[in-house]
Amino acid sequence: MFNSLDHLIIAVKDLDTAEENYRKIFGLDPAWRGEHKEFGTSNCLFKFKNTYFELLAATGTGPGAALVHHHLENSGEGLIGTVFGADNIDDVANALRDKGFNFPDPSFGEGSNFKDQKIRKWKNLFFPPELTRGLFSFVIQHTEGELASPKIYHPASIGKLDHLVIQTNDADGFIKIYRDLFNIRLSLDKIVERWKARILFFRLNKTTIEVVEKLDDQEPNDRLWGLTWDVQNIEQAHARLLGEGVDVTPIKKGIKENTLVATVKSHTHNVPTLLIEHLR
Repeated sequence: MFNSLDHLIIAVKDLDTAEENYRKIFGLDPAWRGEHKEFGTSNCLFKFKNTYFELLAATGTGPGAALVHHHLENSGEGLIGTVFGADNIDDVANALRDKGFNFPDPSFGEGSNFKDQKIRKWKNLFFPPELTRGLFSFVIQHTEGELASPKIYHPASIGKLDHLVIQTNDADGFIKIYRDLFNIRLSLDKIVERWKARILFFRLNKTTIEVVEKLDDQEPNDRLWGLTWDVQNIEQAHARLLGEGVDVTPIKKGIKENTLVATVKSHTHNVPTLLIEHLR
C-alpha cells in the first residue's frame, strides 16, 4: 500500500531559526524553502537517503496554520505528523474504502522553491481520526518535480533516518491498523523486561517505526515521540556538532549490539534526538 515513510513534519514558531538550528544538527543545507498559500504555512525541507524532514511554520491563515497554532499552544514545538508515500494514491483510497472507511477524493497540492523557483506537485489523502488515533497523518503521491539530494553525505553529517519512535497505549490496536490495514511489515513484537514495556518494530523503506506501549485507562491513543538518525562516523559527527555549539552527550555503546550512540540536547525544537552509528 505504501512505498515509504515519505517525510516527518515538525511544527516550529520561527522558520528561520529552526532552519539554522537543523542545518547545524544535520550538517546539511536544506533542499527546499517554500510555502503553502492555501494552507497558510511556510516550510523548509531537508533531504535524506530514505526520507525528508519538514519544518512547518504558520505564516498566514488556513487549515495548516490552524493546525500549527493548535500544536504550539497545546504542546509547544515538536513532531506534529507523519506522511506515508504511495505510487498510486487512488489505489490506496479505493483499498481503504473497500475495507469500510469513508474517504474523499485525494486533494492536489503545489509548491514553489524560493531558492530556485522550481515547482513540485503532489496529491494528498488525509486519514480519518479512527486511523490516526491522535496523530496527524496522511498519504502523499508526488506527481511532478523532486527534491534535490546532496551530492554527497559527509561521514560527519546525517545520512538517513534510522527510526521513528511512537508511544501508544494500545499495541494490539496499532498492529491492526499498521500491519493488517496498511500492510506495513511487523518485524518485532516483544516484551522488554528492563523497560517493563511492549515494543513493536515496523519496517518500511529501510526505516524502522518503533512503537513503545505504555498502558493506561484512556481511549486508544498514539503519540509521536522522537527520532534516531544514522551517521557514518559518530566521532566526526560529535566533533562537528560541538564545533557548531550544539549540546550533545558523550558517545557511548548503544543498547543494540555493535552500535554507538549520542543524544543531541539542544537546537532540536523539542524533538528527542539520538545519533547512532552501526559498526561494521
